Amino acid sequence: MELRFGIQLAPVAEELLRIRELARFADREGLELLGIQDHPYSGPLADTFAVIATILAETSGLTVFPDVASLPMRGAAMLGKQAATLDLLSNGRFELALGAGAFWPAITAMGGPARSNPEALQALEEATAVIRSMWQPGAKAEVPGDYYAVHGVQSGPAPAHSVGIWFGSVGPKANALTGRIADGWAAPIPHYLPYEKWEAAQHLISAAAVDAGRDPGDVARMAQLVGHITEAPGPVTLRGEEPIRTDAAGWARILADLAVETGFDTFVYWPETADDTQLRRWIGDVVPYTRALCA
Repeated sequence: MELRFGIQLAPVAEELLRIRELARFADREGLELLGIQDHPYSGPLADTFAVIATILAETSGLTVFPDVASLPMRGAAMLGKQAATLDLLSNGRFELALGAGAFWPAITAMGGPARSNPEALQALEEATAVIRSMWQPGAKAEVPGDYYAVHGVQSGPAPAHSVGIWFGSVGPKANALTGRIADGWAAPIPHYLPYEKWEAAQHLISAAAVDAGRDPGDVARMAQLVGHITEAPGPVTLRGEEPIRTDAAGWARILADLAVETGFDTFVYWPETADDTQLRRWIGDVVPYTRALCA
């Protein structure tokens, strides 16, 4: 089983130098992925895409993605062009994780739209078609839509590699859409989707993929886990949104179970305290222990 591992960091404006240091450390240590939160309406947070561009410029192997990009705050066609440009600049190290929207009062306070759940899902589907159309150079992109559309725009450039569009979907209808058209599922942290609902969501995504004539294995599955890697083992129950607080061996057993029993192939760590110690334990202990258990 081929597994990928990453970490998530919040782009707190007062901590940007530290975030860049942690990203460079993760890159030197061979970690595959780094997710950067995207909440544009939060005053203390810097712009996610500017932070991603800087990190990509300062690293050589790390793949970086917005975790997840707030679609209502960003135009679909421009997202496509931004994604392709970042991928070109980094020689194929950018992926695009998208969210249909949350925190609607904050979104509207910043001038964004207010959408119901069905409207947000329709907008996400339309935006995905627009973004993909923008990656076809030499064509005149024509995608109709009620929320996102392009009308004969000159598309391009193409990204350096086939950029994945991963949905941060929560509900059954959103998960079905993920299985039908997305390249991956960035499972929301348990605060939004409790652990006990992950397996059912996986089955729904796979079933929707089959119904759409797709191989469920073509949909990447990312588990995002909040917690702290301790020196000593601690009791863990994957219920609700309780953070995982145990030692590296305990973390590895949890991840191996999620890989073998629940079908996740990618794991992104959301440390309660993002520092060198936590990154060293994740990269140096948890990752190799998990790979060994799944070998």
